[in-house]
Amino acid sequence: MNGVRFQALLQSYWFLLLVSPWLVGSHPQCLDYKPPFKPPEPLTFCKEYSQFGCCDSEQEQQIMKRYYLVMDFFDYSGYVACGKYIQSILCQECSPYAAHLYDAEDANTPIRELPGLCAEYCTDFWHRCRSTLSLLTEDDDTVAIEGDRDKFCGLLELKDREYCYPNVLTNAELNADLGAVRADPEGCLQLCLQEVANLLRNPVAMVHANDGTHRFFIAEQLGYVWAYLPNGSRIDKPFLNLTNAVLTSPWAGDERGFLCVAFHPRFKSTGKAYVYYSVSVKREERIRISEFTLSVDDMNVLDPASERILLEVVEPASNHNGGQLLFGYDGYLYIFVGDGGKAGDPFGEFGNAQNKSSLLGKVLRVDVDDNNGGPPYRIPPDNPFVKDPRARPEVYAYGVRNMWRCSVDRGDPLTRTGRGRLLCGDVGQNKFEEVDIITKGGNYGWRAKEGFSCYDKKLCSNSSLDDILPIFAYPHKLGKSVTGGYVYRGCEMPNLNGLYIFGDFMSGRLMSLKEDPSTGEWHYNEVCMGKGQACNFPKTINTYYKYIISFAEDEAGELYFLSTGSPSAAVPAGVMYKIIDPSRRAHPGKCSFTASPVTVKGKLSHFHPRERFVNRRKTTTAAPKATPIPVYTNTTIINRLVMTSSYPTAATTVRWTPTTAGRQGTTTARLSAVPTPPIHSPAKTPTTQRPRVTYQPITRKPEKPYQPTTRPAPKQHQTTSQYHLPVETEHLTKGRPTTPRPGLHELTTKLPLKTQKLNVLNVPKTSDKRLKGHVEEVDGSDGQNRVNKKGRGSKKTKVRHRRLKNGAVRLASGGEKLPDRGRVEIHVKGEWGTVCDDLFDSKAGAVVCRQLGYPFVLRVARRAEMGEGSNLNILLDDVKCEGTEKTLLECKRAKLGEHNCSHKEDVGVVCGYDEFEEA
Repeated sequence: MNGVRFQALLQSYWFLLLVSPWLVGSHPQCLDYKPPFKPPEPLTFCKEYSQFGCCDSEQEQQIMKRYYLVMDFFDYSGYVACGKYIQSILCQECSPYAAHLYDAEDANTPIRELPGLCAEYCTDFWHRCRSTLSLLTEDDDTVAIEGDRDKFCGLLELKDREYCYPNVLTNAELNADLGAVRADPEGCLQLCLQEVANLLRNPVAMVHANDGTHRFFIAEQLGYVWAYLPNGSRIDKPFLNLTNAVLTSPWAGDERGFLCVAFHPRFKSTGKAYVYYSVSVKREERIRISEFTLSVDDMNVLDPASERILLEVVEPASNHNGGQLLFGYDGYLYIFVGDGGKAGDPFGEFGNAQNKSSLLGKVLRVDVDDNNGGPPYRIPPDNPFVKDPRARPEVYAYGVRNMWRCSVDRGDPLTRTGRGRLLCGDVGQNKFEEVDIITKGGNYGWRAKEGFSCYDKKLCSNSSLDDILPIFAYPHKLGKSVTGGYVYRGCEMPNLNGLYIFGDFMSGRLMSLKEDPSTGEWHYNEVCMGKGQACNFPKTINTYYKYIISFAEDEAGELYFLSTGSPSAAVPAGVMYKIIDPSRRAHPGKCSFTASPVTVKGKLSHFHPRERFVNRRKTTTAAPKATPIPVYTNTTIINRLVMTSSYPTAATTVRWTPTTAGRQGTTTARLSAVPTPPIHSPAKTPTTQRPRVTYQPITRKPEKPYQPTTRPAPKQHQTTSQYHLPVETEHLTKGRPTTPRPGLHELTTKLPLKTQKLNVLNVPKTSDKRLKGHVEEVDGSDGQNRVNKKGRGSKKTKVRHRRLKNGAVRLASGGEKLPDRGRVEIHVKGEWGTVCDDLFDSKAGAVVCRQLGYPFVLRVARRAEMGEGSNLNILLDDVKCEGTEKTLLECKRAKLGEHNCSHKEDVGVVCGYDEFEEA
């Protein structure tokens, strides 16, 4: 390589650093592409990162070893002058911003062998220790640039002065609350997700058996329960199939169906599981609670002939079916039953919920232990109304409307605070949704109260009501159907300990509550998907489907939720997500486990993620082999890379075992904790024959210039859609007063010659096509609708201004200046203005995109994600479209210029030519 070529390479390297997208918003990330952590023991060598960073003591020892190997080639003066520089440079692997310093965040830029330095620091390093560069890299040819300061620092400098070393240590903004859960200015917690399962038909529950296998079981509303191995592979034969008995329909929003499954606390010895589902008996709708026993032939199947009905409750209406089963730490089975349906609990003088002689609108508690030779259940002797002749003895608490998803708090891992608490989401009537802590004998107020307010004024004024108020209630502007969640008590994300995370089915909001131990009050924070680079980790995404059906907890205590893009029991549009904190993780090795063996009979369906996959090549381990997979149109996007699975798909007996010893006729596999990735090694091990380095500039003749390591971008695999979805959900969102936060998948409007599908987060590639209605900026223009058509040698001509019609739109793309995305601005009566995001959904976005010549809307961006149009007036608010209108002015909306929002709610869209396009 000649000198010209080498200089061009350095200039290219500088350019990539300047335009790299992570410079806009970097985030804490280690070289293993995971969040930083608190070392179990303080570091002694890399003391700058003793309390928080990317190294534990073992990794620090490796760095220290490399340091002394390098320093062995220095005389005393060189040791004194350069030791601190070399120590600091090597220790940047421990920085919480290590991925940024080594340029490991972007697969399209060269990988650094050394961390990015600030200009002044690099100049000082060059003046004092320029001859040490070749000792710190893998290439001896770096000696060619040691005598040239510009080339030397051109290689080592990081142009971003905020993030380069050592400025990154003193940047107050970057180091403020480092390691804490990130929040936006409004306090919305920034979390991420990992896709765990997909193609689910209204997944109503996920549970584990607590038997050491770490399997998880997902129930679908149709009546299937599926068993999954810890690696995400699904066993093809259902764990339980009650589809012939379950009463449900394909109608979107039908509340009947298979609603819950719970395992006996000693399932490993009893083999018993309990289910809650809707049935029709002689044209009478009922809810049924049944017990099933594990098959003697297959540990992954319940025996369908073993069903034993514990309880049936007649349902006066088809809604408010309740649907929760769980075991408390007292060993008893808790059953959460709705109030019977219709509206306002109109049954009897006081309603079912306040009538303790009815099982409707209640929390029931029964004893199912040792029931093989007697009745299906017994009454616990300490049930609160066991001696009340006017009450059913099964009643544990009453006055509930339609509790949907309850959980038992595992308690703080160290203090056990909160252990055994029952937390529930209770769906409201017209105004409020609430979260309750269930206590023995408690009256939760319905129908006298809804949330904190009176619903039935006569009952509400009754002094004998003595109801227990919710710990939190929210109005229907935030959502119309609460989905109860869990208090996080897992190991992997210590920041989330004690945080109760729940959601809303209708609005798609994720929310959280945190208890103040000194006052007992619960404080609310909304949960948002991480913005910018915050979720840019492998297999991590920042978008989810809107209809949040349920939350779940695995055997290790990690938290999940299940949602769908189409709330119909017949549509496989459901996905299960694991909740991820991108700010901090537990230290490597802390959360390891070894699962008990699982014998699998039959086939396995291996998990393939269908959401956006962050793929990049590591510098210390080989990149995994990738294969394209077919992607259907119901929930996902194409161009995915998935790790090739080695598990068999043919019908065979497979033993899932924590050992590697194989047996004849049996395929074995090992399940264990993920090992700590090898540490990035920029410094090579010098040979003992190399001469000692003295503290003096050394001039050498270069043999060939140094060439930085580069990574090719991952190949894209194009697949075709193979599955078409009927979508009928308009009645679920009609009149909804609020819209989901950024990060939600939306349903697109039906377009000609295209299959209707769910929207995705990914955005299209920038196109050079001239679009009808697109605004071109020419010669530094201010974005008006004009085009300069000057050719070579042509005369200057006047720019003609097009007369804009009312309702014309444009996309203000801010700094990116991409033609297919931006803040929506509308032209009305000679004035450009912005549009608020209230009620603005993908159907309204489709109207905008079609005006601009794009057939698809890929995403709706809310909360001024595409920038605030503060220099314009807000012209439209509460825009609700059917998707067939020509302009937004034809949609239902507030009067022109009337609004109750600010520019912080300016809406934006991302358009595209293909519903599967990626950025």
